[in-house]
Amino acid sequence: MFARHNRLMGIAFLGTDILLALTSFLLAFEIRSHLAEIRPLYPISNYPILPPLTVTIWIGAGLVAGIYREVREDDLRRVFLDPLKVALLATVLLFAAVFALKLEFLSRLLLAIYASLDFLLMLAFRLLAWRYAAPLRRSVAGYRNFLLVGDGPEVTEIARVLEANESRGMRLYGFVRVLDHPAGPSPTELARTYPAVSLAQLPDLLRRQVIDEVIFAVGKEDLEKLDETFLVCEEEGVKTRVLLSFFPQTISKVYLERLGAKPLLTFSATPDDELLLVKRGLDFILALAALVVFSPLLLVLAILVKLTSPGPVLFSQTRCGLGGRRFTLYKFRSMRADADLLREELAALNEVDGPVFKIRNDPRCTPVGRFMRKFSFDELPQLVNIVKGDMSFVGPRPPLPQEVEKYERWQRRRLRMQPGLTCLWALEGRSRLSFRRWMELDLEYIDHWSMALDWVILLKTIPIVLVGRGAS
Repeated sequence: MFARHNRLMGIAFLGTDILLALTSFLLAFEIRSHLAEIRPLYPISNYPILPPLTVTIWIGAGLVAGIYREVREDDLRRVFLDPLKVALLATVLLFAAVFALKLEFLSRLLLAIYASLDFLLMLAFRLLAWRYAAPLRRSVAGYRNFLLVGDGPEVTEIARVLEANESRGMRLYGFVRVLDHPAGPSPTELARTYPAVSLAQLPDLLRRQVIDEVIFAVGKEDLEKLDETFLVCEEEGVKTRVLLSFFPQTISKVYLERLGAKPLLTFSATPDDELLLVKRGLDFILALAALVVFSPLLLVLAILVKLTSPGPVLFSQTRCGLGGRRFTLYKFRSMRADADLLREELAALNEVDGPVFKIRNDPRCTPVGRFMRKFSFDELPQLVNIVKGDMSFVGPRPPLPQEVEKYERWQRRRLRMQPGLTCLWALEGRSRLSFRRWMELDLEYIDHWSMALDWVILLKTIPIVLVGRGAS
C-alpha cells in the first residue's frame, strides 16, 4: 500500500487508541467504585497523574510494538495480535511503574480492569475496521481506477500489488504499452485479464473512461516517448506516479511515494487526498445540519412550486462529478416542465460563450422560479447531493455531460475537484462571466486550494446571494 496512506491510517489508529485508553480508564474507575464489598476508592480527582500515566504507558507500548508503522486493517491475524501484544507489554510496564514509583495506594484491581477493558476495546475497534473499512471506503470514495504504462517486469509486479489492495479501493483498469510488440504479463501472472492499449490510444481512453491515476513504469530509453503522454495526463488532471526519476516542466506538485517496496515519484495537479477527506467530513456535517435548519424553508418552497405550476417539485439532471463520474443533481424546479424541449428554440438567445447555455431573463422560468434563482433558493436540494458525497459546498460547478464533451483538453482538469455550490466564479460575477474566465477561475481554485480558502469563499458568497447579484 502507498506509504502516505499507511501514515494516515497509523495516525487514525493512534488517535483512536488514545481515546479508547482514556475511556477504558474512566470505565474501569466507575466499575471499581461500584464494587461495594471491596475497600472504596478515593474520588478520581485525587489521582490527577493516573489517567495520563496509564494512557501514556499503553500508547507507548503500541509505539514500541510498532503496530502503527504499517496498519493492516484487512489482516485478521494482526487484528488479534496487535491488541494482545500491546496489552501484555503495557500491563507489565504499568505494574512495574506502580512498583517503581511506590504507588501502593493504587488499586491493583482497578489496573487489572483497565487493562482488560482497553484490550477488549482495541480488539473491538479493529474487528469493526476489518469488517467495515472496505465497504465504508467504497461508499465514501468509491474505487480509484489505475492505469499502468510500461512493458517491463515492474509493471506486472505493480499490477499484483494493486490487485492485492483492491479491498482498499484500488482497482487496476488496464495497461498502456510503449513497445509495438510487448510481451506483457501472461494470464497466469495476474488474477484477471485486463485491456491493453497503445500510447496513441491513451488520450481517447482518458476521455472515455474514468481513470484516477496513471503509473509509469518504463525504462530510461523510453522516456523520450512519454513527454506528450505525461502532459496529456496532467491536462486531464489525472494523478500521475512515475517509477523513474525524471522531472518534466509541469505545474504539478512532485513528491516521493512508495507502493509496497517500489519508490514512485508522484505528480499531482490537484490537492492531496488526505486533506480532501477532511473537507468531505466537514461538508457532510455542515450539510446535514443545514438540512435540519432549512427544513421549514424547504417545505415552503416545495409547496410554492407545486401550487404555482404543473409538474414535479424537484428537477433532477445528470451531471459530471469528480473525475467525470456521473450523478443525479437535485434542484427545485424553477422552469416550466417542458423547458428542455424549448431549449433548441431559444439557442439563438444564449448569452454565454462556450458549451454552456444561459439566458439572463429566461422565458421558461416561472414567477416563483425566477425568485428562487435570484437568491439561489432553487439550489437548496443540493444539500442532499453534498450529504451523499456527490458535491461539496465549495468547488467547480458540476457540468452537463454534453458540455464536458466540448471541453478543450486544459479545461478537463476542473473535473478533478469535487463540484460545489459556489467557487471563485461566484465572487467575480456568477452568470456574467465568460466561459473561458469561468474555467480559469476553477483551475485557479484547484491550484491554490486550502480549507481557509473554502471558508473565505463561503463567507463572501453569503452577501452576494442575499442581494441576488449576478444571478440569472
